[in-house]
Amino acid sequence: MQDRKFVLTGLVMSVAIPSLLMAAPAQSQTADMVSLQPRTEDGRQIYDAGQFSRFNPRTALDMVRQVPGFTIDTGDSNQRGLGQADENVLINGARISGKNSDAFTFLGRISAASVMRIEIVDGATLSISGLSGQVLNLVTNANEAGGLSGNFKWEPVWRRAGNDWLSGEASVSGRLGQGDFTLSVENDAARNGVEGPEQVTDRFGNLLFKRDEIARYRQDQPKLSGAYSLTSDSGAIFNANAAYQWFRRRETVDTNRTQAGQPDIFERYSSRENEWNAEFSADYETSLGGGRLKLIGLQRFEHSPVSNFFGQTFTDGITPANGSRFDTVTDEGESILRAEYGWKTAGGTDWGISVEGAYNFLDNEGMLAVLDDQGIFQPVALTNANSKVTEYRGEIIGSYGRPLAESLTLQATLGGEYSKISQSGAVGQSRTFLRPKGSVSLAWRAQPDLDVSLKVERLVGQLNFFDFVQSVDVSQNNGSAGNPELVPPQSWRAELEATQKLGPWGSLTVNIYGETFSDIVDSIPITATTEARGNLDSATSYGVEMVTSILFDPIGWTGAKLDFEGELRKSALRDPLTGIFRRIGDDKIFSYEATLRHDIPGSNWAWGAGIEDSRYSKFLRLDQTNHFRTGAPYSWIFLEHKDVLGLTVQANLGNLFGRSENFTRTVYTDRRDSPIAFVEDRSRQFGLIYRLTVSGSF
Repeated sequence: MQDRKFVLTGLVMSVAIPSLLMAAPAQSQTADMVSLQPRTEDGRQIYDAGQFSRFNPRTALDMVRQVPGFTIDTGDSNQRGLGQADENVLINGARISGKNSDAFTFLGRISAASVMRIEIVDGATLSISGLSGQVLNLVTNANEAGGLSGNFKWEPVWRRAGNDWLSGEASVSGRLGQGDFTLSVENDAARNGVEGPEQVTDRFGNLLFKRDEIARYRQDQPKLSGAYSLTSDSGAIFNANAAYQWFRRRETVDTNRTQAGQPDIFERYSSRENEWNAEFSADYETSLGGGRLKLIGLQRFEHSPVSNFFGQTFTDGITPANGSRFDTVTDEGESILRAEYGWKTAGGTDWGISVEGAYNFLDNEGMLAVLDDQGIFQPVALTNANSKVTEYRGEIIGSYGRPLAESLTLQATLGGEYSKISQSGAVGQSRTFLRPKGSVSLAWRAQPDLDVSLKVERLVGQLNFFDFVQSVDVSQNNGSAGNPELVPPQSWRAELEATQKLGPWGSLTVNIYGETFSDIVDSIPITATTEARGNLDSATSYGVEMVTSILFDPIGWTGAKLDFEGELRKSALRDPLTGIFRRIGDDKIFSYEATLRHDIPGSNWAWGAGIEDSRYSKFLRLDQTNHFRTGAPYSWIFLEHKDVLGLTVQANLGNLFGRSENFTRTVYTDRRDSPIAFVEDRSRQFGLIYRLTVSGSF
C-alpha cells in the first residue's frame, strides 16, 4: 500500500511540478533553445556542440545520447579478437581499441567542453573496414592550454531490498609532456533483491509444495583506468589504455518450503565470486609508403574463484541436513597483435589489408562435494571439470572501397582465418579449422534526407570456452558434461538500413536483417543420461529494428523530445530431441524503450518519463525448460535541475507499474518428450526504486 502512495505522489509530481515551473520565472536562465536539426556537408550530418546546450551536458556521452535517431551499438563484446570495426562510434575518425572498455566508457571520460562537433555518416563511405549504417564521429579539440579538467557522477539507489551508496565514477584529464592523459575510477555497484512465492505442482496442476523465497544480490566492481594519447608533428598517433578491475559478488536465496503432512524445510542457495581482471592495449599509426600503417596490441587476463552452495535443513530435528557445493577457479586470458595498412588510389578508391594473430585460453578447475549424514562434505569425482582450453588464431582480410556514383559507395572485404583449438584433460584433443570471411556493403544517398545501406557478411562466431568443460548447477540439481567436439559457428547475415531525416521533427532509422547459421550452439545429448552445449546443423533468425526521435518544437512544445527504439525478432531451428522446429533458446522475441524528455525553455529544469520491456524465448535443456519473463513493463519518471550549486541533479522514481520477475521451470520424468514430472512457478516482487544522479565537471 505504501508503494502505491509513492506511485501516485510521483505521477502527480511529474505532471504538476513541470507545469508550475513553466509558469514561474526561471531562477537561473539557460541559453536559448537551439534547434537539434543538423546541417549537411559532404554527405555528413553535423551537430555543433552548442546545439546540445539545452541539456547542459557534462560529458560527450551526455551529448551523444541526445543525438536524434542515433543509438550507440557497442558491437559484439564476445567477438573473435579485435577484428574489423563493428562499434558505431569513432573518436576523431578512429575506432576505439580495446575490449574491456566500450564507447559508453570512453565517451563518459571526455568533457563536453572538449567537443567541437558530432558527425553522423554512413559507415560504408569511410575508409574503415567493417563499418556500415549510421556511424557517429566525435570531433574534439586539442588540449593546448595544458590545464586539468574532469567529470564526476554519483548515483545512489534506494530500494526495498537494500540501499546502494557506492555507485559512481570520476575522471580527470590533462596534458602530460606532448600528449594527453586521462585517469578514471568507477564502481558499478548493486544492492538488489526480490521476494515472493513459488508453487510446485505435478503434471495435472495438483499442488506438491510451496516456497516463500527471499533473494538478495550484492555487487561491487571498482575499476581504475588510465589512457594516454600522443600525436607527433609528423602526424603519427600513439594511444595506450590500461585498466584494472576487482569484481566482488554475493548472492543468496533463502526459502521456507512447506508441504502438507511433511516437516517444513529451510533451503539456502548462496553464490560468491571474487574476481580480478586487467587489460592493457596500445596502438601506433603512422604514414608509410603512401598509406597509413596501424599496429595494435592487447593483453587481457582474468582470475575468477567462484563458490556455489545449495542445502536443505529439516525442522523435524530428525532428518539430517543435505547439501552440495561446486567450486571453480578459472583463469582466462587473451593476447592479440594486429596490423592494418590502408592507401588510396585514383578515383577515390580505398585499399586495405589487415593481419591479426590471437591466443585465447581458459584454465578451469572444478570441485564438487556433497554433504554426508555426519555433516561433512565428501568429494565427488568429475571427468571433465579440470581442463585447459586454448585457441591459436590467425586472420588476414583485404578491403576495397570506392564510389560507384556521386551518391553510391561500395565497400568489400575478403579473407579468412585459421584456428587451432586444443583441450587438455581426459577428453582433450586438438583440431584445426580454416574458415572464409568477408562482406559487401553499399551506401546510397537516395535523397538529401534519405540514406540507405545494404550489407551482406560472412561471419565466424566465438565459442564460449566454458562449454568445453564440465559444470554443475547445485541449485537446479543439473549440469553440463562439457563438449570437446565443439566447433565455431558460422553465419551469413544481411542487413538493409534506411535513415530518413524528418527535418525539424527529428529522425527515423529502420533496419531489417536476416541471418542463417551453420553449426549453431545449443543443448545436445552426450550420453543417455548427460547433455552439453553442442553444434546443430542450421538455424535462421530475422527481424526488424527501429530507432526514432520526434522533436515537438514544430507544434510549439519547445524543448520536448520523444526517443523510441524497438526490435522484433523471429528465429527457428530443428530441436535435436523432438525434431520439431522451435525458436533458438533464450533468443530475443521483442524489446522496446520509449523516453519522453522536456527541457523547459528559459529555465534549468527538465522532466520526463520512460517505459521499457523485453521478452525472450525459453531456455531448453534436454530434460526441462526454463522461462524467465517480466510481469509488467518497467517505467519511470524523473525531475532534473541543471544548476544546483553548479551540479546537475536528477531524481528518478522507477517501477511505477510494479514489475515482477516471473520464472517457470518444467521438468520431465526423462527427456522433454516424456511426461512432465513437476512444474515450478514463481513470481518475485522488488517494489519501487528511488534513484538520485548528481553529476558535475571541473
